[in-house]
Amino acid sequence: MAEKKIRVLLVDDHMVVRIGVKALIDSEPDMEVVGEAANGVEAIQQAKQLRPDVIVMDISMPEMDGLEATRRIRAEVPESRVLILTVHAQEKYLFPVLKAGGAGYVLKSTVDTELFDAIRTVAQGGAFLYPSATHMLLEDYLNQMHNGPLQDAYETLSEREREVLKLLALGHTASEAADQLALSPKTVETYRTRIMQKLNLHSRADLVKYALARGLLTEYT
Repeated sequence: MAEKKIRVLLVDDHMVVRIGVKALIDSEPDMEVVGEAANGVEAIQQAKQLRPDVIVMDISMPEMDGLEATRRIRAEVPESRVLILTVHAQEKYLFPVLKAGGAGYVLKSTVDTELFDAIRTVAQGGAFLYPSATHMLLEDYLNQMHNGPLQDAYETLSEREREVLKLLALGHTASEAADQLALSPKTVETYRTRIMQKLNLHSRADLVKYALARGLLTEYT
């Protein structure tokens, strides 16, 4: 029996880009493009209809941009993971993407070297960022930590919440974390919700950044 392929929705307002990226994705044996959209409005419609595993999304598009589309898709089709594929490498674009719920950020200039790994990573529930983006995020959160808010918020977490935070930041699913902590997946999800609220985090990527900035993962790296 053939292994289930990663189902990808491709969103970009330039047809030539969609054709090129589609050819690249479809050349991989473990993934396939199941739909295309030319703007954010179409992306939401296609996401609801197709329920893809991963949505590869541009930022700058007519009618509705990728940021707003990402926010709405995360609210209405939470099982679909959004991976931003863009020409923009600036910090002013990166942070809004992560706050909107994007699970990854890949530059079009590196599409031939990073896109496949990014799709596989976010499809498995992880977060993917290009190297310089990681440095930007660490600098931003380290600055915040030195100013106090991260330190204070962490003290409000219970010991079990801290354990759940570490496991989720390491990329474990709720089920995997539940197995390690002898809890039910539903209980882990409850802890995750509390953690996100207490730390004012809004996405899996935020959680990973927080754990890195706090130095919580140093024992695992």
